[in-house]
Amino acid sequence: MKIYYSDHYTVQLPVGHRFPMEKYRLLREKLVAEGIVTAAELYEPELPARDIITLAHSPEYFDAYAAGTVDPKIIRRIGLPWSKELFRRSLASVGGAIGSAYSAFECGIGGNLAGGTHHAFREHGEGFCVFNDFAVVILHLIKCGLIHRAAIVDLDVHQGNGNCGILGANPDVYIFSMHGGKNYPFA
Repeated sequence: MKIYYSDHYTVQLPVGHRFPMEKYRLLREKLVAEGIVTAAELYEPELPARDIITLAHSPEYFDAYAAGTVDPKIIRRIGLPWSKELFRRSLASVGGAIGSAYSAFECGIGGNLAGGTHHAFREHGEGFCVFNDFAVVILHLIKCGLIHRAAIVDLDVHQGNGNCGILGANPDVYIFSMHGGKNYPFA
């Protein structure tokens, strides 16, 4: 089994920021300390190229985010301040999701200690999600001919609104989202 983790999953946020960015590092430390995962099972994800990310996101959004010129309204929707480090972190997280999908084909199982960025839409991120790893992975695997259909079973307390926005009209993708009724995104 391959489990993907990068020190880039944790970036510095302003003091008092409500997003628990340290959770990725803490999860890695806990899994290793408990003997659930060995260091040899942790793999550094490759950063996906622009053409892979733009299977799910518009080239305009990707380019603006990469350059740090994305509209301040979108940054506000994302809820995380733009930085080169956050851009790299967002790519690494998607790379880990892609790697874990390939591991599932090779070994029957794979893992990524970040991800679940189901609030990012084609033209913008939101809800602490810059790029939608679910959509990128599914569209990449379909394009490569490794799968023809996919199902997302999303059991997060929040609705995967970005998944629905990007993949909802795709007849080859089934989305099941069970979430709290009175919670973000309040849809």
